Amino acid sequence: MNPVIPGMHPDPSVCRVGEDYYLVCSSFEYFPGIPVFHSRDLVHWNQIGNALERPSQLHLTAETPSSAGIYAPTLRHHDGRFWLVVTSVSHGGGNMVFTATDPAGPWSDPVPLPGVAGIDPDLAWDDEGNCWCTVAGVQQYRVDPATGETFGEPRRLWSGTPGAKAPEAPHLYRIGGHWYLLIAEGGTERGHGVSIARAASPNGPFEPCPANPILSHRSTDERVQNTGHADLVQAADGAWWMVLLGVRPGGGTPGWHVLGRETFLAPVTWTDGWPVVGELTSGEPGSPASERDDFDLPELRPSWISLRDRFEQHCTTKERPGRLTLHARGSGMDDPAVVFAGRRQQHLSCLVRTLLDPAEGRGGLAVRLDEAHHYEIEAAYGEVRVLARIGPVATVVASRPVPEGPIVLVVRVYEARTLLDARSGPDTLSFGVEEPDGTFTSLATLDGKYLSTEVAGGFTGRVIGLYAAAGTVHFDWFEYQQLN
Repeated sequence: MNPVIPGMHPDPSVCRVGEDYYLVCSSFEYFPGIPVFHSRDLVHWNQIGNALERPSQLHLTAETPSSAGIYAPTLRHHDGRFWLVVTSVSHGGGNMVFTATDPAGPWSDPVPLPGVAGIDPDLAWDDEGNCWCTVAGVQQYRVDPATGETFGEPRRLWSGTPGAKAPEAPHLYRIGGHWYLLIAEGGTERGHGVSIARAASPNGPFEPCPANPILSHRSTDERVQNTGHADLVQAADGAWWMVLLGVRPGGGTPGWHVLGRETFLAPVTWTDGWPVVGELTSGEPGSPASERDDFDLPELRPSWISLRDRFEQHCTTKERPGRLTLHARGSGMDDPAVVFAGRRQQHLSCLVRTLLDPAEGRGGLAVRLDEAHHYEIEAAYGEVRVLARIGPVATVVASRPVPEGPIVLVVRVYEARTLLDARSGPDTLSFGVEEPDGTFTSLATLDGKYLSTEVAGGFTGRVIGLYAAAGTVHFDWFEYQQLN
């Protein structure tokens, strides 16, 4: 049931080794970077790690804006090794290559590609052993990925469909007697699509498919929109599949998507030497998913992400075993240096709870899109407050006194299934506390459209998690549950 990897998992790239499939996604300003997934059937995916988990691999400063950082990795397996090429849109960034013998890690430190300009890099090897790096544009370089050396001048391959903007996300494949060049075009918004061309050699000249775009949901009423940035993989049984990104907008006009760009799967058949993409089904699983973390491991699980870095002196499960301890270094969720640990919101309706002890500081639960678009509920000094930041406006929405001591904070997200008018948002978020008898008391309910990409801009989606705004905050557990 699509999406096969819900939540903010955009720009998927996939490869197969024997019976196993591995997939990576963009991670932008979050650390650790580039989540790595494993599957045996392309449908059920398990995150086995993050490729970039050391400062020597990923250096993001407080000046790195949201929706910068790590863009569009490509994952390939060649000559017994996994190769990961990616663009870092941050200070001292550029295109770089990482390698590993085990995709779960550890991955190497980066090998820079200083001669390769552009984003969305791809790697492909020909029969002579040449390695070709193709980037958005669409432009190609011959490189040595082990050293970062570039040979000769770049070659312009194909500019995509006439009139379509932003030819990007290239992937080059040898399939049968042809080299195929798969690209995204039309921009990563509603005009997004997938097109393909083929040639006798990896350098072209490329002949476009007469049926381009081979996939696009532009100008349709399909549930999934913004479809594009695809990658092809052949299954062990010989069948072909495509992974791609898409969004699920909700509410009225223009439609707001809040989970970010997600990973979808579609079947592929071949007609006259061209790929034909089958139906892209969509819907959420019938049985609700539930996850609880009691912070009983020495390290956070790989699904936890932080803003730009994560140092043990600020975020640790070792200070108090069975607790996540956050030591504030910023002034709140508006501050790029805030200490935050969260997980991607992956369902259109969900319930999030946490038990925290604010005796030594101030902190709580936050729903974040970026520094200028977030809601949170926080506890400190015998008071609970609900705060909202929408662009330049920041306000305390509600507050109430509470007894000193540990407290359960709650966020409930409900998908809007009935539209009141054309301006109805995609969901509502209710913030409150859990009373000692287990009942929920809501302090405030807020419109979810203000935490959407259509309002905030950028490339990311919601992340829900824990933060410390002042002093030290200890969290006993964190629970995330899908709601039907």
